[in-house]
Formats: sequence, C-alpha cells, structure tokens
Amino acid sequence: MGYRRFVDRQGHAWEVRAHSRSEWEFSPVGDNPQPPRTGAAPGYESDPFEMSVEELERLLSVAQPARPRGKPSPFKD
Repeated sequence: MGYRRFVDRQGHAWEVRAHSRSEWEFSPVGDNPQPPRTGAAPGYESDPFEMSVEELERLLSVAQPARPRGKPSPFKD
C-alpha cells in the first residue's frame, strides 16, 4: 500500500501515513530537512488521498514533532 505524498509551499516533500482514525504522521521525503510530525486526523475524512494539498498543509501546520516510537517489549507474546 502506498502513502500519500505532497509538496508544501516551501517545496518540501511529505508522505502522509494514517496510523489510526485519530492520528496521522507526516514524514519528510527526499531532501526535506524537517523532522517527522504527528497530528490529529480530520474528523470528516479518513483517507489522505481524498484530501487537497491545501487541506494537508493546514493539518501539517498544526502537527507536533513526532515522538520516537518505543521498541517492542521482548517479554510480550
């Protein structure tokens, strides 16, 4: 499955990944020096491919820097 890619107004390429119904991740692509960000998914749309670039830029502008995901526990089954 592919992820939605778009280029913002500053010319930085991003990849949008829907982690859940409530959280999307914006990952930098190529030579984009920005850190990854996470933000709230819009309540009116669940598919990033259905959104315009302007809507994605708006979500990106309020997204927070992504927290590093922890390692899976070696004690879990």
